[in-house]
Amino acid sequence: MSEEINQYLFICFKSFFLGIIQGFTEFLPISSTAHLKVVPYLFGWNDLGVSFSASIQLGSAVAIIYYFRNQISLIINSFFSSFNPSKGFKDENSRLFLYIFVASIPILVFGLLIKLYWPNYSDSNLRGLFSIAITSIVMALLLALSEIYGKRNKLFVDINLNDVIKLGLAQSLALFPGVSRSGITLTSALFSGIERKTAARLSFLVGIPAVSISGLVELFSLFRVLSVIDIIPIIIGIISSFFSSIFAIDLFLKFLSKNNTLAFVYYRLAFGIFILTTL
Repeated sequence: MSEEINQYLFICFKSFFLGIIQGFTEFLPISSTAHLKVVPYLFGWNDLGVSFSASIQLGSAVAIIYYFRNQISLIINSFFSSFNPSKGFKDENSRLFLYIFVASIPILVFGLLIKLYWPNYSDSNLRGLFSIAITSIVMALLLALSEIYGKRNKLFVDINLNDVIKLGLAQSLALFPGVSRSGITLTSALFSGIERKTAARLSFLVGIPAVSISGLVELFSLFRVLSVIDIIPIIIGIISSFFSSIFAIDLFLKFLSKNNTLAFVYYRLAFGIFILTTL
């Protein structure tokens, strides 16, 4: 009996630890999915799977809603006010609602198609360590190019629908492990000439629908097959993900106000090379 208790407590610890990893890496351009795959591998733990990874993303989704709660409240109020013919989608917050909606369409559509027509996706080679390593290196190079060639002269008022459509299509690539949702959207925004901190805030906000829906779908699917006692470790992971996400969002925005993203380019290159050397 004591062995079973110890094993259960260890599962809870793993969920807590991986929740911290999820939250900290979700909003940095380094891929939370890749780290949730690689970290258990390095420690010799079993891969907890796509459902677990997606479920604990709920903590990150709640964190970003909490962090930007004042702006989100303004966005929602502006959206409903925009139905007044005399106002329309003219102010910044109502346009941001439209941008979030448009940017979310590609990843939600492609995600649904994968769910329906690629049932073995979670076991495909795309989730393998070699694929994650190569993707990490490629994404590092793309981020570096966006830093070199992006003009970074656009503030929010300068962003247009074309920029948002490109960002939404880029975000859909985050369905592939190792891409990094925040990394690819930030890269797209920088290529579009958007200033770094504005690009990061836009990246965070447009990710709310995708991260929230993905997490809820997977969590509900787990509720159907797991007992209450088995769900508790996942709840622990969601809670730890929430707090580490708050820290990561604040840290990243402050970092970008004074620095470029090259530190993350170097990290992703080193991360990818390190994985390749361990295979």
